[in-house]
Amino acid sequence: MDKRLLAILAALGGTSIYALNHTIAKDVMPTYVQGFGFIMIRLIGGTVLFWIVSLFVPKQPISRADLKTLFLCAFLGMGVNMLAFFKGLEYSTPINSTVIITTTPIIVFIFSAFILKEKLIPIRIAGVLLGFMSALVLIIFNQHAPENAPNISLGNFLFVVNASAYGLYMIFVKPLSEKYHTVHLLKWLFLIGLFMTTPLTFNEFREVDWQTIPNPIWWRIAFVVLGTTFFTYLLMMYALQFLRASTLSVFTYVQPILGILFALTVGADTMNPTKWIAAIFVLLGVYLVTKRERTPKN
Repeated sequence: MDKRLLAILAALGGTSIYALNHTIAKDVMPTYVQGFGFIMIRLIGGTVLFWIVSLFVPKQPISRADLKTLFLCAFLGMGVNMLAFFKGLEYSTPINSTVIITTTPIIVFIFSAFILKEKLIPIRIAGVLLGFMSALVLIIFNQHAPENAPNISLGNFLFVVNASAYGLYMIFVKPLSEKYHTVHLLKWLFLIGLFMTTPLTFNEFREVDWQTIPNPIWWRIAFVVLGTTFFTYLLMMYALQFLRASTLSVFTYVQPILGILFALTVGADTMNPTKWIAAIFVLLGVYLVTKRERTPKN
């Protein structure tokens, strides 16, 4: 099968898993595990899994010249990205997260323009402004807070931080993904990320009362560790080998569709006019940003 097609299928699969994560992880937080504590569970689980799998893959040492970028990617992708998302989900709601995370292609475009010197055109600039204004509407005006969402504004702001960190991560990890085997790259990223985040996550991890966690919650924790952490990062890293970071980021289109439908189906969240307006305009902004410039005919 064509490698690009496999990459597209991998990106679609990873994004679909992540879309379900918004609601499944929220069922765990903050009642049973707080956001930072959950990140330590994820990183421990991911580190162990990737290191075990690496035993069955030919060894590939990391070049000393790539260590700086490796640490930067671990800081962005396994540090700021995860910490901001899970703490944001602890404070806000699943539908808010699925809407705001859709700004990722916009953020990738902005960073690509400055870092990779990609071309700026007016229609894309309009898309950037539209997307961020829509996210700002959710942060400021969507204040109805259910019991398990104690600080909607702060949570929504953290989702923007999460999307920004993930956008940068995809740009910087792209060259590494083309140079190193996916499993070996991820085993080091997760191990470094675990050490980086432990000072922030250990206290909440230590506060988890494991004996009181019911079986349905254990299944949700397992989904986050195996699905959202191990398989999603594996699939997205594979896809990044054959797709541009800006192309891969467009797969976040799938997240609001599946994420909102799943959250509404299981009764984990509700829609209101503010969320509908923000979702429509975020998607319109993303469309404008990712719209290809027409080549003039001779």
